[in-house]
Formats: sequence, C-alpha cells, structure tokens
Amino acid sequence: MTSTDTGVRTAVVTGAARGIGAAVAARLAADGFAVAAVDLEEAATLDTVSAIRAQGQPALGLGLDVSDADAVEAGVARVVEQLGPPTVLVNNAGITRDNLLFKMSVDDWDQVMNVHLRGSFLMSRAVQKHMVDARWGRIVNLSSVSALGNRGQANYAAAKAGLQGFTRTLAIELGPFGITANAIAPGFIATAMTEATAARVGVDWEEFQQQAAARIPVRRVGHPADVAQVVAFFVDERSSFVNGQILYLTGGPNI
Repeated sequence: MTSTDTGVRTAVVTGAARGIGAAVAARLAADGFAVAAVDLEEAATLDTVSAIRAQGQPALGLGLDVSDADAVEAGVARVVEQLGPPTVLVNNAGITRDNLLFKMSVDDWDQVMNVHLRGSFLMSRAVQKHMVDARWGRIVNLSSVSALGNRGQANYAAAKAGLQGFTRTLAIELGPFGITANAIAPGFIATAMTEATAARVGVDWEEFQQQAAARIPVRRVGHPADVAQVVAFFVDERSSFVNGQILYLTGGPNI
C-alpha cells in the first residue's frame, strides 16, 4: 500500500542526511508526510530515516547524485513505487567550494553549479509531473543570503541567486496547476557546513557563533529547526496564496 492509498502525502527532501535537510525531513514527518530522504550515499540517510519511522511515518532513504539526470529519474520512480507520488519537494542539497575568484578553479565553479542549480532543476522537473497530476504541489528551494554577494563565494552566490530566479519562474509556470514554489534564503545557520567555515578561517566554533550573534538583531544564530519551521509554513495546505516568494531568514533586516 502506498502513501497515496492511505491519504498521506509524500515529500522528497534532498541533502537530508544531516543539518538543515535532516531537520526539514523530521518536521515534515511530524506534520504527517511520508518522507524520502535523499543524499549522495544512502547509508548517510539512515539516521534521518530511523528518526522518521520512530515517529510512525513512512520513510525511504535514497542515495543519488542530484546532478545526474538518470539517477534522479530512477530515484523519483522508486519514491513513487514505495511511498507514492511526491507532491512536496525541498531542494536543499548543497556544497561549498569557497575561494577568491583568481584562485577558483573551473571544477570549483562547476561542482557548486551542478549540485545547487542543475540538481534543483532535475529534481523539480522529475517531480512536477506528479504534482500536476494531483493538481497540488509545493516546491521549496534553499537559497542563501549569500545570493546578495559574499567574498570568496562567487560560485555559491551565483548559484543561490540563480535559485531565486528559478523559483520565481516555477511559481509562474506551475501556479495554474495548484503548485507553489518558494525559496528560503537563510543567514547564519549553525550546521556542520558553517562549522567547517569557522575551521577554514581559523576561528573557534563557539567564538564564531558568538561573533555572528552579536551582529544579528535577535542576538542569536539560526538553527536547522528555524529553517524547518519556514518550510512547514510554505508547504501548508493553507499557504496556497504564497507563491514565488523569497524569505530571508536572518534574524533581522540587517542582512
């Protein structure tokens, strides 16, 4: 029996092994969704899947490269078979390859573009057919405050800015079918990726967070649960008039 047979909607979350993706997957499960947790290696999704099943919700771990068109199509087909047609997609998978422009390699550029932009395109294209059939769907893309520009992140900033244009275009094209597309642009979120940034610049992790919090009006850094809360709002049945929006999740207007 699929989730469709039981009336449970299916969500797909990429980059769901840890951090923001894992928090989003857990929140969607708590809100009643069956969840497919996608990451590069299926084994990496085991903790996320176990946590969801412990909540009594169906879950599936998928190992795939979101920038591989064939792997994406096969992965979505497996979701349909085991959980039911997906009507929620959260494009969260992402990597960083930070460097100043004159030091940035072509490979650094291409890898970031492939995961963030190509991956979001392939995943959205693969799931939209199921949303159109259902005449209902939600796509949430993870952008970043870096979309406004950030030293040492020409590739990441360009990819995240591209996701904003991609989101607005999906909102226009898919809106007539009952499908909304929105994006979240977080500021400082305490994750392993942010901790790696602190290590790269040689700053103690706790000090790094304290320095960031001092610049944020609410005087704290963000956490994965903060992002999950916004995702829950965007995918809610009652949010059908919220479409094509970019929400800067930064703890204040000084971004």
